[in-house]
Amino acid sequence: MRPNLIFIVADDLGFADLGCYGGRPADFGPVSPHIDALAAGGLRFTQGYANSPVCSPTRFALMTMRYQYRLRGGMEEPINSKSKGDPRLGLPPELPTLPSLLRDAGYATALIGKWHLGYPPAFGPLRSGYDEFYGIMAGGVDYFTHCSGKGDHDLFLGEEPHHETGYLTDLLSRRAVQHVQARAADAREGKPFFLSLHYTAPHWPWETRDDAEVAPSVAANLFHLSGGDIHTYRRMIHHMDEGIGQLVATLRDEGLLDNTLIVFTSDNGGERFSDNWPLVGGKMDLTEGGIRVPWIAHWPAAIPAGSVSAQHCMTMDWSATLLELGGGQAPAGHALDGVSLAAVLREPAQTFERPLYWRMNHRQQRALRKGPWKYLRVDANEYLFDLSRDERERANLAAHEPERFAAMRDEWLAWNDTVPAIPEDAAVSLGYSVRDMPQR
Repeated sequence: MRPNLIFIVADDLGFADLGCYGGRPADFGPVSPHIDALAAGGLRFTQGYANSPVCSPTRFALMTMRYQYRLRGGMEEPINSKSKGDPRLGLPPELPTLPSLLRDAGYATALIGKWHLGYPPAFGPLRSGYDEFYGIMAGGVDYFTHCSGKGDHDLFLGEEPHHETGYLTDLLSRRAVQHVQARAADAREGKPFFLSLHYTAPHWPWETRDDAEVAPSVAANLFHLSGGDIHTYRRMIHHMDEGIGQLVATLRDEGLLDNTLIVFTSDNGGERFSDNWPLVGGKMDLTEGGIRVPWIAHWPAAIPAGSVSAQHCMTMDWSATLLELGGGQAPAGHALDGVSLAAVLREPAQTFERPLYWRMNHRQQRALRKGPWKYLRVDANEYLFDLSRDERERANLAAHEPERFAAMRDEWLAWNDTVPAIPEDAAVSLGYSVRDMPQR
C-alpha cells in the first residue's frame, strides 16, 4: 500500500535550533521534543540543504522538483507584495507540480500554511494541484491579526478570505489535525493523502502564543527589527513542535502512523535569533548557515529507527522522492532536476554522489557542493573549502588546491549555462543577512 505523505516545512529555522541537531534546551525545557522523537524513530540527515537561502525560491523547487532558476518567479529573492498582478512572478498553473502529479496518481492533496508562490487571480495553490488550501498567500503575516505589513488581511480558505481568531501556528496545527481526521477513513481504505504543512514559524514577527496584546503594534512593522529575543524565538519553535506532536498523535490514534512518511525541514537557513552552530552565515547567504538545514524522515513501515545519513540532498530531491513513492510520473518535457532518495530511506547507510548547485543575485553569490568540497563566490571573492574538516568555512584552500578550485569553478559555470540568466529587473530582498553567527 502506498504511504500517506506529509511534507512539513518550517520557515527560517536554523541548523542547530532543534535538540536532535545539537540545540541546547531553553529555559522552559527541550525546544523540540516531538520533532526530536521523529528523528529518533526515523532518519536524520546531516548534509541536507535547501534549494535557496531565501523562502519563495526554495518553494518553487519544492513544487516543480526542478531548479528554481528555470522559472522567472524563482529568481526573485523572494517574491513580495509588489509582485501582485505581475503575470510573470508566480508558479504557472499549467506547470506540472508535486501535488498535481500526486493527485493524478490518486492522492487527495492539501496545503495548510504558507504558499508564497504568487497571488490570485493568476496564481494559487488550488490552481497548482492542491484540492484544498488553508493558509496565507504572502511571505509573512502577523500571527494574530493575520495581516501583512501593508495591513492586508492574508488568511484564506481556498481563494476566499477567511477570518478566524487565534495564533497562526496553532490554527495551522489544528487544521492539519482536522484534515487527517477527515481523510483517515479513506486512507485506511487505500486512498492515500498528501498533506503539505508549511508553517510560518519561526519567521518574524517575533510573537509567541502569549503575545496577543502586543500584536497590533507589531503588525505595523512585520520585520520587527527592534523586537524579539532568543527566548521568544525558541518558544515559537516550541509552539510549532507542539502542533507536530498533536498531528503525530492523531495519525497514531487513526492507525495511520506506521504507513505515513513524514518529512520535516526548513525552507532556508536561520535568521537573526537562530542557532546555526557550527555553521556560519544565515538567511540570504550561500555559506553553510544559509542553506544547510534539518532534514528528518519518519516512516515506521520502511525506515529503520535511529538512522543517520550523510547523503547530500536538497529540497527538490525530497519532492522527487515523494513523487516516486506515491507512484506519480513526471510528464514528457518536464525532466526533473531532483533525484529520488527512496533507496536511502530504506537503507540509510548507502550514499551516492550528488553535486549541488546554487546561485544568488544578492551579493552575486555562487556555490557548488561536491563530495566534501565546496566552491563559493561572494561578491568578487572566491573560496574553496573542505567541509569534512572545516564546516565553518574559514580555511580558503583555493591557492593550495588550484586544480581542484579551477575544476569546480568551471563545473559551476557549465551548470550555470544550463539555466536561464538572472534578469536585470529581478528583485533582491531587503531581508536580514547574517555573515557570522555567534559562537558557543
